[in-house]
Amino acid sequence: MELPAIMSGVVLTRHGGPEALAWRDDLAVPRPGRGEVLVRVLAAGVNNTDINTRVGWYAPEVTGATEEGETGVVAGGWAGALAFPRIQGGDLCGEVVALGAGVTRFAIGARVTCPINQPRPTPENPVGFVALGSEYDGAFAQYCLLDERDLYDVTDAPLSDVEIAAIPCAFGTAAGLLHRAGVGKGQAVLVSGASGNVGLAAVQLAAQLGAEVTGICAPAKAETVRAAGAADTLDRGAALPESRYHAVIDVVAGGVFGALIDALRPGGHYAVAGAIGGPVVEADLRRIYLRDITIHGCTYQPPEVFAQLIDMVNAGRVRPLVSKTYPLRDIAQAQSDFQSKAHAGKLVLIPPGDE
Repeated sequence: MELPAIMSGVVLTRHGGPEALAWRDDLAVPRPGRGEVLVRVLAAGVNNTDINTRVGWYAPEVTGATEEGETGVVAGGWAGALAFPRIQGGDLCGEVVALGAGVTRFAIGARVTCPINQPRPTPENPVGFVALGSEYDGAFAQYCLLDERDLYDVTDAPLSDVEIAAIPCAFGTAAGLLHRAGVGKGQAVLVSGASGNVGLAAVQLAAQLGAEVTGICAPAKAETVRAAGAADTLDRGAALPESRYHAVIDVVAGGVFGALIDALRPGGHYAVAGAIGGPVVEADLRRIYLRDITIHGCTYQPPEVFAQLIDMVNAGRVRPLVSKTYPLRDIAQAQSDFQSKAHAGKLVLIPPGDE
C-alpha cells in the first residue's frame, strides 16, 4: 500500500473552548521508524481526558469542576505544558498499514488498539507514563503513529471498530481502579458516576469479578447501570450508607468525597481516577486513619492489567455501550454532547474515509 503524503484531522492549537480545535487537510502522514507502527484510524472515542486537556483543567490553578478551564492557562496538560499544535485522541481502533524496522508482532491489516497511557518508567519515576493525544499525537486524524510495544491485537474480537474505540480509556481506567482497590468476589463495591463511561465499565467489570455493585447515578439512568451489572443504584445526592462497602470506585470527588470515605468499611479501599465534581476536596482525616482506609490515585494501569482486559475483549466477555457516532469533523458537537451528560454510553468519532 502506498501511503498518502497528507491527511485530514483535528489539531488543538491552544488551551480553550471548541474554537481551539482546528480542522486541517494538510497534515503530514507520519512514517514509522524503528519499532513503530502506522495505523489508519478506524474510530476514535470521545472522553473526559481530551476535553480536560483542551480546556487546561489539569493546571494547578484550575480548581473548579472537570471540563472547566481558565483563560491564559499555559501548563494545562496532565504533565504540564503541551506542544501545540497537537492531535488529540486517546481512544483508538486502527488498522496497521505500515511497519517500521524491527517490528515483528503485527502484520499489515491487523486491527489494533492501545491504552491511553503508555508506560515509560524512569529511575526517578517508576510509574511514569506518557498519554496518547497529550505527549504525542493521537487518534483525531486519519493516521496515527504508535510504538509496537504499546499495541494490542483485536483483529478477531467480536466487537465492531466503534466498540473497540470505546474500550481503552473507559475500560482501561476501570480495570486499573478495580485492580488497585483489590476488588474480588463477594465484596460490596460502590461506584460513583456509574452512568458515565468509566463508571459503566467499572460496574460491568466488578460484576464479572463477582462483586456486589451499587452504582450512584441519576434516576433516569438507573436501568442502564443495572443492565451493566449493578445489583442496586443510589440517586445522585442521596445520603450514602456508612461503613458498608469494601471498595469505593470514584470519578466524581468534589463535595461527595467525605461521604464516600464514610461509606467504606474499616480497612476499605478508595480508588480515584477523576474529579468531575471538583478536584479540591474536604474530609475528616480521622475517618481515614482511625479506620485504616487506603487511598489509591489511579491513572496508569500496569501492562498486565490492560492485557487481561484485551483478553476479555477478544473473548467477547465485555461490550461497551455506544450511544452515538459522529464524523470526526463534528468533534465540537460530539464533545458538547458529551459534556451535557445526556447520553449514558460512549460517543465515538469516525475519520474521513471510514464513515
